[in-house]
Amino acid sequence: QAFFCLLLCIPWGSSCPPSCQCTERAGAKAVLCSSRHLEEIPKDIPRDVVFLKLDANSITRIPGNAFRYLSHLEEIDLSRNAIEKIDGAAFRGVAAGLRSLDLSGNRIRSIPKEALLALNAKLRLANNPWHCECALQEVLWEARLDLDSVRDITCHTAPREEYVGKPLLQVLDAGANLCGGPRQRTTDVAMLVTMFAWFAMVVVYVVCYVRHNREDSCRHGHYLRALPSAQAHAE
Repeated sequence: QAFFCLLLCIPWGSSCPPSCQCTERAGAKAVLCSSRHLEEIPKDIPRDVVFLKLDANSITRIPGNAFRYLSHLEEIDLSRNAIEKIDGAAFRGVAAGLRSLDLSGNRIRSIPKEALLALNAKLRLANNPWHCECALQEVLWEARLDLDSVRDITCHTAPREEYVGKPLLQVLDAGANLCGGPRQRTTDVAMLVTMFAWFAMVVVYVVCYVRHNREDSCRHGHYLRALPSAQAHAE
C-alpha cells in the first residue's frame, strides 16, 4: 500500500529517462541526453521539459508526433546524430512554442517541407548531405533559418551537375529555380499559347473591321458617283 501511495504521489510525466540527466536551467526544466548512445528519441521525457538536448547520439529518424505531449518545449538540439528521415508530422504539438531547433550535422538529404514550415523556431540545417530540390528551396525562403548557418547548407546532390558542392544560397543567388520543373514549363507554354491565341483573335478582328469599313466606303463612293447620273436622267 505504501508503494502504491508513493506512485500516486509522483506527478505523472515528471520522471527522467534513465540515460539522461534532468536539471533546472533558469527556472525551467532541462533534459540533457547528450552523447548517451541513443538510437531513438526517449519515450519517457518529462512533459514539463523546456530545453531538450539529444545531440551527439545515433538517432536515425524522427517519427511523427515524437514531441507531441511536450507542450512547454522551447529548444531541441538534435545535432550530430545520424538522422536520415524526418516525418512530416515530427514536430506536431510543439510548433507554436518552439524557439530553436538544431538539425545540423546529420545525414538528412531531404525533408518534408510541412515538417518545418509550420514552425516558428530558428532552424539550423547546416552540414547535411542535402539533395537540392524544390522543398529545400521553399524552406530556405520561408522558414526562419539561423543566419550564421545558412552558408553551410550545401548541395551534396542536385538536378544539375554544376550545382553539386556549392552552397544552396549561392546557387539560388545565381538565378537557379529548383521549383521550375516540367510542370512549371508546361504552365509557361500554356500561358504563351493562350496569349498567342488572344493576339491572333485581336488581329483577325482588326482585319475584319478594316475590311468591312473599306467595303462600306466603296459602296458609299459608288453611290455618290451614281447620284449625278441619276439626277441628269431624271431631268
